[in-house]
Amino acid sequence: MEANFQKNTDGLIPAIIQDNGSKTVLMLGYMNEEAYNKTLETKKVTFFSRSKNRLWTKGEESGNFLNLVDIKLDCDNDTFLVQVNPEGKTCHTGSYNCWQESKNQNLNFLLKLEETIRERKETANSSTSYVASLFQKGINKIAQKVGEEAIEVVIEAKDNNDILFVSESADLLFHYLILLQAKGFKLQDVVNVLESRNK
Repeated sequence: MEANFQKNTDGLIPAIIQDNGSKTVLMLGYMNEEAYNKTLETKKVTFFSRSKNRLWTKGEESGNFLNLVDIKLDCDNDTFLVQVNPEGKTCHTGSYNCWQESKNQNLNFLLKLEETIRERKETANSSTSYVASLFQKGINKIAQKVGEEAIEVVIEAKDNNDILFVSESADLLFHYLILLQAKGFKLQDVVNVLESRNK
């Protein structure tokens, strides 16, 4: 199916932006054919701004890019569903989305933690942030910490102290998220592999 940019006289198609991880709707924008093609080319979501009368890549000023995962057309070929991995907050007000909602803290805590790790990696002082200090020490130290935590999980798994086992499991997962960031990946990349194996 091809997008019908000529259905409306202005040549614009509504684009519903959805967080690929949480499945929450983040915002609504509009794409003309040029914005659509640029989005596919750069993998950064680009709109046609009606107020600025030009192409506008979300995050070009704020750094809060919408990294493209997939674009789907609806049954009438005149509305996009754009699935993204957002960097930072989507709304210009500083909110997670344009309806002033926050991520579901229960179901999406790992996504929030992952975002905090990214922020500490990029902005925190290594003298005051454990995460920043790990990134400063490099990939070998981070990988070593994951190995140490994995061994502690195995040790506790063979014992009968459930509290210690769960605590060490949390430490392992936390350091694994740091390792993913150090390698340039997100938890969603791992989920994608698992989903591909479940076919």
